[in-house]
Order: sequence, then C-alpha cells, then structure tokens
Amino acid sequence: MLINFLIVEYVMSITVILIVLAIISVSAVVTSTVFTSVEAQTGIIISISIVPGASTLTDTAFQPNPVNVKVGDTVSWTNNDNTIHTVIEGNPATGGEVEGGFASEILGPGVTFEHTFNQTGTFEYYCNLHPNMVGTVIVS
Repeated sequence: MLINFLIVEYVMSITVILIVLAIISVSAVVTSTVFTSVEAQTGIIISISIVPGASTLTDTAFQPNPVNVKVGDTVSWTNNDNTIHTVIEGNPATGGEVEGGFASEILGPGVTFEHTFNQTGTFEYYCNLHPNMVGTVIVS
C-alpha cells in the first residue's frame, strides 16, 4: 500500500511539473508572437526609384514624388538608372545640403540607400551630381 501511495505521489508530481512546463512554453510562444506582431506593425520600408534617364529630369527623377511616410518608416532609394547618382537632404535652389541631414554615398546602377525618418516634417532632397533632380518626403 505504501509503495502504491508513493508511486501515485511521484506520478502526480511529474504531472504537475509537466503542466507547469507546458504553461511556460505556451506563454513563451504567445509572448514571442505578440512582440513579432508589434514589430511588424512599426517601421515599414517605402521604396523610391531613381528612374532611367533621371539626370535629365527634375521632380519626376524620383518616383514616387512626393512620398508620404510615418515617423519610424524607412525610405529606400534604388538607382534604376544606368548612371551614378546621390540622395542628399536639402534643395539646391535654397542653399543646397542640410547640415547633419541624410546623405548617400555615390549610388551606382542597382545600388540602394536607406534612411529612417524619426521626426515629422517635410524633407526635400536632391542629387548633388544632377541638382535638377529633386524630391520630397513628407513625414507625419
């Protein structure tokens, strides 16, 4: 009888441990899923194309233009032209580059530059190799 009682107690203890481990595992999966869902809802990437023949264009050299984004979004400019370009915050008609603003290196064909916008505002940009190429990002 005593052996049967000890066996039953042992099995019950193992059962309780397994239940606790199962609860912890389910909790971890649910928590992981919640964090993944929240991360997926913030900071999307918006693509802008530097279009073929852009160096001879003005406000149509970057497409779409203007582009509307939210704080935390990232804009990704891809050079789809066959010549080199840059993406520089500012406007050549009003003084050029913004000190401390975003600025790409020289972008060869097929190369991408990304910038994440962390504040609201209207951000003008241009290609400093072809200053006629201008664009605007509006962050809300």
